[in-house]
Parts: sequence; C-alpha cells; structure tokens
Amino acid sequence: MTVPGPLVITTRAELDDAVGAALGPGPWMAVEQEHIDAFAAATGDHQWIHVDPERAATGPHGRTIAHGQLTLSLISSLTGDLYRLDVGSARLNYGFDRVRFPAPVPVGSRIRLRATVAAVQPRDDAALVSIDFTVELEHAERPACVARKLSLVLLG
Repeated sequence: MTVPGPLVITTRAELDDAVGAALGPGPWMAVEQEHIDAFAAATGDHQWIHVDPERAATGPHGRTIAHGQLTLSLISSLTGDLYRLDVGSARLNYGFDRVRFPAPVPVGSRIRLRATVAAVQPRDDAALVSIDFTVELEHAERPACVARKLSLVLLG
C-alpha cells in the first residue's frame, strides 16, 4: 500500500495496520554549505572534505560533501512530510539499525525521503516501531543513505 501525503496514525490499530505502508517520496531539499558548516560546528567534525571548498575542489568529488551523520540526522526533519505518530503518550528515539551511506551528498545537491513501515512489536505498555528510510539523491543511481529507525511509542 502506498500512502499519498502524510500518514497520520492516531490509534494502536492504525499503527498495526500501517505495517508495509510505503510512504513518500517527500519534497526535495537542497543541502547547502551553510548546513554542512553548521553541522561541523555542532559536532566538531571539520574535515576538509566537508568544510574547505577550495581544497575539496581538487578532491575526489570536486566539491565539498555533507557528513554522513548530517544526512542521517536530516531523516528526522524530513519525516513530517511522510507520517506523524499521534498515538500514545510519548514517542522516543530508540536508535537506528543497518545504517549505510551508499553515495556522497555533494554540496548544492538535493535529497528527498521515502519510507516503509517495517514492523510494530509490542513492548509492555509500548510498541517498538521500525521504519525503513531511503534518502534519495537527485540524479543519482544510489541513495545517499539507507537506515532503519526504531521509535518506542509509549501507549500507557
């Protein structure tokens, strides 16, 4: 089942029914040097391939590229266009599984998000929700990132 527009889940039954739902793609987002520089400042990762456009111009990609961790972190901000979990008393980031960065994200390129609800597992008064994400890179054969995000939805 492919869901047009954001999927809004408001009940436990809707959460269970969402397994297998294909979400997206969301809108394109440009990754600019300002994003990369802000991420470098926040994390202390100032490797030249990310923050030195002059040096990166002679490097393997011909320009700076986004940090893989920046690409991964953008998943959280891009999910609002795909789904919203309005069920339970809280939703907690439980982590990521199987994170890969098949293609670099060059500065100025555009990314967008697709997702599939992979599983919902009962956990006492909660549900562990697994969602498979693909960060697509415009005009690229390989995605920029693939990852499974785990969210703990507190139901009690």
